Amino acid sequence: MTPLTIDNVREQVVGIDTEVPLLDGTNSHYINFDNAATTPALVPISDKVNEFLRWYASVERGSGFKSRLSTAVYTEARAIVAAFVDADPDTYTVIFTRNTTESINKLAHRLSFADGDVVLRSLMEHHSNDLPWRRVANVDYIEVNRAGGLDLDHLDFLLEKYAGRVKLVAISGASNVTGYLNPIHDIARRAHAAGAQILVDAAQLAPHRAISMGTRADPGHLDYLAFSAHKMYAPYGTGVLVGLNETFERGAPDCVGGGTIELVTRDQVRWAHLPEKEEAGTPNAVGVVGLAAAITAMQEIGIDQIAAHEARLTALLLRRLRDIPGVTVYGDTDPARTADRLGVVPIAVAGVAHQLTAAVLAFEGGIGVRDGCFCAHPYVLRLLNVSPAEIERYTAEVKQGNHAHSPGLVRVSFGCYNTAAEVEALTDQLRRIAAGKYSGDYVQNPTTGEYTPTGVHHEFNDYFSLQ
Repeated sequence: MTPLTIDNVREQVVGIDTEVPLLDGTNSHYINFDNAATTPALVPISDKVNEFLRWYASVERGSGFKSRLSTAVYTEARAIVAAFVDADPDTYTVIFTRNTTESINKLAHRLSFADGDVVLRSLMEHHSNDLPWRRVANVDYIEVNRAGGLDLDHLDFLLEKYAGRVKLVAISGASNVTGYLNPIHDIARRAHAAGAQILVDAAQLAPHRAISMGTRADPGHLDYLAFSAHKMYAPYGTGVLVGLNETFERGAPDCVGGGTIELVTRDQVRWAHLPEKEEAGTPNAVGVVGLAAAITAMQEIGIDQIAAHEARLTALLLRRLRDIPGVTVYGDTDPARTADRLGVVPIAVAGVAHQLTAAVLAFEGGIGVRDGCFCAHPYVLRLLNVSPAEIERYTAEVKQGNHAHSPGLVRVSFGCYNTAAEVEALTDQLRRIAAGKYSGDYVQNPTTGEYTPTGVHHEFNDYFSLQ
């Protein structure tokens, strides 16, 4: 088999030649710039999963050959994940979950919070690294600067303000809105010096940069890490929570039932050892195989090569956007600094709603992007400088079921398989949109906020059906 490289990985994307219908009646190869949400699967990963399905059986405690083989594969996958993030098994446990969101919720329930304990998270966080902490502790936001970068001075201020009370600093490894890379080990040193621990939401970071948990002797080590397979070219989806053994050895698991115990009588329970203690029910073994195969594929391509390729695409996009009147880029706009950020670029087109921009790109260019607030509402509202009065007005409209005027941006996000030609196709379409030269007569559904061209209705069963 030909080794995977950054130059041939595009040929190994499942469905890369799939065509989608356009407004003018023609078909076009789909261009996916929504990789920050979900990446397509790679053929070697799909093949590895399909190979495993011949042997797929119950994991743990089964005596049959297929069950024992499945258990061995599941255990091997755990070791692959630990090595991927440089997590010493004597210090850290690898827990498989459904996704990053569940991983962070699990940690929120497994950490023991006392009255007065504080969790600091930044204004740039995805809701999954914000809302769980609101339920279990006192919380405060670390501010961002005008461009959306993390304000480390404000972090220091908050650590001093809540001296002795900060239990955890929960921070994104990279923003899913602007692509900012946070200095996670520097933040860890500051948190540990204040007596706190650190969680890194690595959902955006893991597919694009190498990660090291570090050693306990290093003040910059990470205590907890969460990420997901569905952003790493793996189908079937699974999540990961890497955390300190001592945290999960204490107390009862947050989700109990089959698989979490060694012994149950009428009046007592003896919990299983880690990590089984934290993985209730039958695990997603197929998803775990997909994750392990994805890690192997990414390492074969080379994490540094992935980062460099995406930096080149980001620089090209930023340069081309500069030449389109009416297009505003948020976050870092300098093409010379793309090696220090991820390929996630939020934009707005003057006079064109973000929902309409996304719709025109889809219906007339066959281009998939994401629009809205990207599950990071406070951050996007800050980037857009939305006033409190405007927020109140939008809130009132949403309560009435009206999303027609909801603020937001259009997000372009790269994967390792995207090309310069695709960037050029995107910016050509954006130029048309900014000039008002798109073809369709678009109508908005106020309930969803989405725009569709009049006279167009796709029968998706014509393309794929479960029947």
